[in-house]
Amino acid sequence: MNIRVARIDDTMGMQACNLQNLPENYTMKYYLYHLLTWPTLSYVAEDSNGRVVGYILAKMEEDLPEGEKPHGHVTSISVLRSYRRLGIAKKLMVQSQEAMAAMYKADYVSLHVRKSNRAALGLYRDTLGFTVKDIEKKYYADGEDAYAMHLSLAS
Repeated sequence: MNIRVARIDDTMGMQACNLQNLPENYTMKYYLYHLLTWPTLSYVAEDSNGRVVGYILAKMEEDLPEGEKPHGHVTSISVLRSYRRLGIAKKLMVQSQEAMAAMYKADYVSLHVRKSNRAALGLYRDTLGFTVKDIEKKYYADGEDAYAMHLSLAS
């Protein structure tokens, strides 16, 4: 398994992972926007044949209020079902978090997760150390609430 920075030619594979696994889907333009604006923050996991089997799409928050420290945000992360429980999602998260801190001096990283997504909550809270900062009511298109989670990147 190879984890590397995502490239423009990975977008079709990233979108395929997203469409197979997640109810929140994005346009190709949205993937390109992330990769072109923050080229060091999104990563892919590829199998021995070079097929994208997982990805993380990440960015830095823009238009911060005066005095607010820079912080990153995980827009989307997905790993194909047959490649889960191998530590791929954790590796993708760590790579992106390290890049946020090193390249952009991010103070913390945020993300949203469905309240019902127990597997993701376990990864974020128990494995990576994220904490729940808020509950965003009806965050998702289907009306489900989201946990807004944060992880400090300050060393």
